[in-house]
Amino acid sequence: EEQFVESGGGLVQAGGSLRLSCAASEFNFEDYDIGWFRQAPGKGQQAVLCISTRDKRTYYLDSVKGRFNISRDNAKKTAYLEMNNLKPEDTAVYSCAALELCGTSHYYGMDYWGKGTLVTVSS
Repeated sequence: EEQFVESGGGLVQAGGSLRLSCAASEFNFEDYDIGWFRQAPGKGQQAVLCISTRDKRTYYLDSVKGRFNISRDNAKKTAYLEMNNLKPEDTAVYSCAALELCGTSHYYGMDYWGKGTLVTVSS
């Protein structure tokens, strides 16, 4: 069920930064782990990273470690993805989802999601 609205995407040069936001609507945002996902053109969806209800971060892609960070503001029912030192291979539609659990190597139970926002990184 779509319950998020993502924003903040756009065109950026390699080495640049973007901050994506995803705002939740009518569910108990604070009760869920939140994950960011991406889908590059012609490819399948990848889980990028996740933040638990207790602010523990789990990275699912080694390629973004040290460059991307996730945070959440439960009062605003919003999660954020800070992306630095962007590379052309980061080009994708980025979306967020409410998860039942951010596991160590997998996530579980995607209950709510959004349509995503497009990030294009030029070389």
